[in-house]
Amino acid sequence: MPEGPELHLASKFVNRVCSGIVFSGKVEKSTVSKNCDVPFTCATYIISAVSRGKEVKLTLIPIKEDIKTDAVEHECELPGSMDIIFRFGMSGSFKLTAEEEVPKHAHLKFFTKERPKQVLCFVDPRRFGSWEVNGTWQLDRGPCVMFEYEKFRLNVLSNLSHKAFDKPICEVLLNQKYFNGIGNYLRAEILFRLKVPPFEKARTVLESLLHKVKTVELTLSKKIKVKLANPDLLELCHVLPMEVINLGGKGYDPEHSDDSSAFEEWLRCYCVAGMQSLCDGNGRIIWFQGNPGPMAPKGSKTPKFKSRRKKAADENENQDLIPKDSKFKKGKRKSDQRKTPQIPNDLSQKTARSSKAVTKQTAEALQTGEEPRRKSTRSRKKMSGKKSPLPEAPKESETPNKRSRKSRTK
Repeated sequence: MPEGPELHLASKFVNRVCSGIVFSGKVEKSTVSKNCDVPFTCATYIISAVSRGKEVKLTLIPIKEDIKTDAVEHECELPGSMDIIFRFGMSGSFKLTAEEEVPKHAHLKFFTKERPKQVLCFVDPRRFGSWEVNGTWQLDRGPCVMFEYEKFRLNVLSNLSHKAFDKPICEVLLNQKYFNGIGNYLRAEILFRLKVPPFEKARTVLESLLHKVKTVELTLSKKIKVKLANPDLLELCHVLPMEVINLGGKGYDPEHSDDSSAFEEWLRCYCVAGMQSLCDGNGRIIWFQGNPGPMAPKGSKTPKFKSRRKKAADENENQDLIPKDSKFKKGKRKSDQRKTPQIPNDLSQKTARSSKAVTKQTAEALQTGEEPRRKSTRSRKKMSGKKSPLPEAPKESETPNKRSRKSRTK
């Protein structure tokens, strides 16, 4: 899921690729998206972007265009600018492509004026992302951990008495009211590097920061050195996202979506082989090492997961084994799915007894020199101690129809 660093990289990407490009026309929404339409149409406008925590704001700014008709210049009336707030959900990102190469899951499209046309797309394959027209930053989200650090720190420490901090620290780190920008992989890395049990009470972990000695007399450069040498939990909430930004993202960066090797090397805990994992109270998986803490859910089982590197290696190996022109699909073949008929126990016992009787009769016949008698398939009535006499065999010249006619005439 894109977190604070990825959304900041997305805003930088939009500003870079849209620099000097003029957009025109109507903003188009895909028919499958359940988000609102964007009622914006302008002959010429530009796009800029900025991020804050887990949100990105696109601003559509109309620009002047002079139209000459009958040697008279007319200045077009400009609409007002429009802000669109994006939340990426599980798989949102921005891409700039040619008009004929628009991705399948592009749910909002901005067209350039120049030809051949290009399209800035909001791509979201899983469709958990959303946007809000003429919106503002969500009021229930706290200051950004990356670019509003001092406000972020003050917001957390001044609200430790709130009941939200009665929960485990791993769950509180996902509360965007206090940790705007922190997500699943960042919380795992923060707690792992500080050796804090994920299910320790949040207030217990953070109260010690209230009594931290302030180094006012230090210069700015010395403060930075002290922070990097021995950072606390709130400082790591700022430092680690900035490290990810310098790495270039983790696969959500539109320009480096296929290369996340640097990020894989940076991870020490999240989806790393040998680490433990549990589901928290919200059903989210937290990765850790050692004791989970006193507030760990009772009876919870460790989910079966492969590490990110091992999973990718297994997928590549399986792909190499399957021929490209293979027509077989995953799962069992139809021939394997056919169930063999099961014979009831009583019926199987009967057939076993009848087969024994046949073999016994055959053995007796061989001793006496007679042919073994065949058991009649017709149902006969039981007689008291005697077998019913067999009917006489018909003559060869007489068919069953002739015999019936003679019997009628008599």
